[in-house]
Amino acid sequence: YRLAEEGPADIRIGNVASDLGIVTGSGEVTFSLESGSDYLKIDNMTGELSTTERRIDREKLPQCQMIFDENECFLDFEVSVIGPSQSWVDLFEGRVIILDINDNTPTFPSPVLTLTVEENRPVGTLYLLPTATDRDFGRNGIERYELLQEPSVFELQVADTLDGEKQPQLIVKGALDREQRDSYELSLRVRDGGDPARSSQAILRVLITDVNDNSPRFEKSVYEADLAENSSPGTPILQLRATDLDVGVNGQIEYVFGAATESVRRLLRLDETSGWLSVLHRIDREEVNQLRFTVMARDRGQPPKTDKATVVLNIRDENDNVPTIDIRKIGRIPLRDGVASVAEDVLVDTPIALVQVSDRDQGENGVVTCTVVGDVPFQLKPASEGEGEPQNKRKYFLHTSAPLDYEAVRDYNVVIVAVDSGSPSLSSNNSLLVRVGDTNDNPPVFSQAVLEVSFPENNLPGERVATVVATDADSGKNAEITYSLEASPLSSEALGSIFSIDPDSGDVSVQAVLDREQRDTYEFQVTARDKGVPSLQGSTTVVVRVADRNDNEPRFMQDVFTFYVKENLQPNSPVGMVTVMDFDKGRNAELSLSIQPGDHDQATGIFSIENDTGTIFSTISFDREQQTSYTFKVKAVDGGEPPRSATATVSLFVMDENDNAPTVTFPSNSSYTVLPPSSNMRTVVATVVATDADTGLNADLNYSIVGGNPFKLFEIDPASGVVSLVGKLAPKHYGLHRLVVQVNDSGQPPQSTTALLHVFVNESLSNATVVESQVARSLHTPLAQDIAGDPSYELSKQRLSIVIGVVAGIMTVILLILVVVMARYCRSKSKHGYEAGKKDHEDFFTPQQHDKAKKPKKDKKGKKGKQPLYSSIVTVEASKPNGQRYDSVNEKLSDSPGMGRYRSVNGGPGSPDLARHYKSSSPLPTVQLHPQSPTAGKKHQAVQDLPPANTFVGAGDNIS
Repeated sequence: YRLAEEGPADIRIGNVASDLGIVTGSGEVTFSLESGSDYLKIDNMTGELSTTERRIDREKLPQCQMIFDENECFLDFEVSVIGPSQSWVDLFEGRVIILDINDNTPTFPSPVLTLTVEENRPVGTLYLLPTATDRDFGRNGIERYELLQEPSVFELQVADTLDGEKQPQLIVKGALDREQRDSYELSLRVRDGGDPARSSQAILRVLITDVNDNSPRFEKSVYEADLAENSSPGTPILQLRATDLDVGVNGQIEYVFGAATESVRRLLRLDETSGWLSVLHRIDREEVNQLRFTVMARDRGQPPKTDKATVVLNIRDENDNVPTIDIRKIGRIPLRDGVASVAEDVLVDTPIALVQVSDRDQGENGVVTCTVVGDVPFQLKPASEGEGEPQNKRKYFLHTSAPLDYEAVRDYNVVIVAVDSGSPSLSSNNSLLVRVGDTNDNPPVFSQAVLEVSFPENNLPGERVATVVATDADSGKNAEITYSLEASPLSSEALGSIFSIDPDSGDVSVQAVLDREQRDTYEFQVTARDKGVPSLQGSTTVVVRVADRNDNEPRFMQDVFTFYVKENLQPNSPVGMVTVMDFDKGRNAELSLSIQPGDHDQATGIFSIENDTGTIFSTISFDREQQTSYTFKVKAVDGGEPPRSATATVSLFVMDENDNAPTVTFPSNSSYTVLPPSSNMRTVVATVVATDADTGLNADLNYSIVGGNPFKLFEIDPASGVVSLVGKLAPKHYGLHRLVVQVNDSGQPPQSTTALLHVFVNESLSNATVVESQVARSLHTPLAQDIAGDPSYELSKQRLSIVIGVVAGIMTVILLILVVVMARYCRSKSKHGYEAGKKDHEDFFTPQQHDKAKKPKKDKKGKKGKQPLYSSIVTVEASKPNGQRYDSVNEKLSDSPGMGRYRSVNGGPGSPDLARHYKSSSPLPTVQLHPQSPTAGKKHQAVQDLPPANTFVGAGDNIS
């Protein structure tokens, strides 16, 4: 747009909406002036751009101070186009070119201008006059110079310079004679081209001097140099050099500023003698980027002659300016005094502010990088993507990069840092305080999802149980909370008659008396609602656990506990367990158990009880045979204050174990019974009597004969122990029979005892001493060796068998001899021939005939033959091993030696008193039978020094 300066307020400049092609009128699209509001304003609805009340003076605008082209003076502005609810924002840049008006009068450097002119100068000699200045430009600038009183010897001429300026020149038109007139005063006027035109005038004083016919000459007409800004005063810049062909005073040259502005004279120093141009004051490129002026070389002649050279001094930029950051509002989000107010529910990527970053330096020194510092939910995005945007002046939108949460962070200090690309680089920062506005987006929150409260039973109605507290991260009405009581989601039970809650304080009270033993837990829900719109709510579950009081005594499951325990149990073994309970809880239900003495202090020191399990232990090993039962009391005491207790009776009965072997009380091992040979079948020989200290099956005895009954003459009743004769007695059965009787109980494992029953089979007992000696020898004879009847009877049978065998052998030999002889005889007959009727010789080998009827002679006295020398000695012959084993005995006898058999040298089985012949001096093998249970695995054990009592004890069925 274009606008003339110095205009009144509210001048219409243009319509942004129509120029952008935006349709207005619906109110959905609005406009906001983001910059340039000092001189400009815009209608938010129509987009009409106009001026404010502040007057625009083109010559005073900072950006137009050094502008020499009228088209380059302008005002920049920014307009944001805002969509509905600021859902989108577009930013546009505009420029208003300020048109110059003729509001400044051209002026000369001084009201009196002095010009020295040599005499005798030829007509047409030209002298340059000082130029005037006008702050206006174009046609409003200087248009012409004129002399108001033009004498006949001088004439004014105006020339156009290469720079487009007008140079007034004074031309000599007549002869000058200093002696006639040494000075002239003329009125010089300057006029601009404005309408109406403005003008001013100065006195031109022309002094006529002597002749100086050579002017100084500069080496160059234009001097150009670069100067770094901020150069220190005294820094040399360049040296202007001029020469003059004159000599003396007319050839002495001095250098002075010609057409130079006040800033040039203030900043630079020109040495009049040497022509050195140096820095007088520090120069800031951002204020002056170029100095253009003329330097006059003037000699000292009269009149002096001059020459002019143009000096162009370019100020080189140094990185001496930090970037500037300007943060302004954008759209409808207010920003005032560095604080932007943003609602927490704005969408992500919403622009909330406009950030303009600029650097007064040039080039790389002015290229600025801008960023947001810190972990904040904001980021910068370029406001436009235009390629023509200056590098040292950029604009950004400050966008939200993440959701805002008033409850998490209420204020963000957004620090924006700008860094230029100079070396070294310079940086600056600016901050924006973003204040997040609250919306009701947070429900009340309890610190615990489940609140467990312990409350003692037997309370008073109305007592406070607990206080629930919820917090709301919102503020104001959004954080004001009311409480209500509701049933638990897991239970539809209404507890309003039992509990109540204060809606403001959250105090939960109980309205009834609680009994933990009836119900120990109550669960309900407390809801907290805020007063926001719409209202939000949160809830917590309250679990009231009724705490116990010691209002219940311990209670045993039974008043009397009866236990049965086996005897011989190892000490410190459990014998029973009592169960006791207490309906209370915690310490009130922590029970301490102890053994209380019973009748006659039976349990003192014998029993102990484990407190945790109620297990009763014994410190001794029980023996039922000594004591069959125990009775004592167990006491339980709880840990309440005061403590409560209860007692129960314990009856302990000792159960029998098979730990006693049977004891045979009759007969004794050294006794014997006489049995006549004429006894009938089923005659009771004797009764074995045994007892057992155990009871029940462990004392249920059975009897068996396990040895000494090879002829199966005897049997024993398993239950009564009655030994009966079951076989017919024969002569070979006469003598001593030793029956090995085993008594077993029915326990598991069974116990057994072995006893010896001696039965003497004979008509009478005429020599008891002999029988007793045989019984004594029996006690020292191994049990595996049978002692049964007459041993010589078997020996006789054995001898007869031997005789028969010998005779048979002899007859066989004789028969063989006869066969051999007959064979030889027949061969001889075949050689000599056979003679009929000749009697053969008797064979030498023909046996002699014996009279079978002839009996051996007897002793005349009718007495038996003379007895052998050792007729009364019993010899022992070892029979072949027969591998006999006892089925009822565990002991293996397969490798045991055969039992010895007895035979009598003289005296047959018909002897009336067989006991007299049982004498033997031959030593019998001796083994020992231990009085206790035999050791397993040993094959032979016999009795040595056997006591009279039956003391054979077996642990099983083993017999030795």
